[in-house]
Amino acid sequence: MTTPTSSLFRWQHRSQDELRSLLHAHVDARDFPCVGAKSALARGTLQVLACDRIDSAWDDLRIHDGLLAWARAYRDDPAALRSFAVVFEGPVGLSEAAFEAALWARLQSLSDKDVWRGQDYDPRVSPDPEDEHFSLSFGGEAFFVIGLHPHASRPARRLARPALVFNLHDQFTQLRAAGKYEGMREKILARDAAVTGSVNPMLARHGEASEARQYSGRAVGEAWRCPFRYSGEES
Repeated sequence: MTTPTSSLFRWQHRSQDELRSLLHAHVDARDFPCVGAKSALARGTLQVLACDRIDSAWDDLRIHDGLLAWARAYRDDPAALRSFAVVFEGPVGLSEAAFEAALWARLQSLSDKDVWRGQDYDPRVSPDPEDEHFSLSFGGEAFFVIGLHPHASRPARRLARPALVFNLHDQFTQLRAAGKYEGMREKILARDAAVTGSVNPMLARHGEASEARQYSGRAVGEAWRCPFRYSGEES
């Protein structure tokens, strides 16, 4: 099986080992609810890229390089569950609203780089964050993003450093086709509710509501509007 490794990136961050171990320990914890991430960790397909600051564009080209490599690797071997995680050294004091703003600033910058590099948007999803079929796209593959940070209100999203975890949208499509998605989803919801005491109110199935509301982990109301705007030409 071919998967991206740190050798594909231009240089390795000084905190690579520390931040990779931090995320791996978070996912490996008994009470962490996402069984898909646990499977990726066990299979060695949870890739971690260490970066400086989530509120800075300094590492955006490195991140985008990693996303393009991850998309190519998935097309070569779409069988295994995999996640690409970017863990930042800081800042660690961001509120939920400030983390959400930084998350969307990074995602906007990464999407703009996808356009700049001539990558097509995955035609299976919409680039409109108000559309119920919205997903981000990098290297022609749709991605769902999960934000983690120290001050997240839900324990499963609470990591000592800010992080963005990119999951390939097609993996969920394949799980649905195999009849495995609903069972895995229910298991994750039950495990999360056991830790937090309630089901995450932001969760929704793709095609029922825009997944943009789920990315940061912050509970938002009906008036919330996603700041993301796709800068390329819609197909």
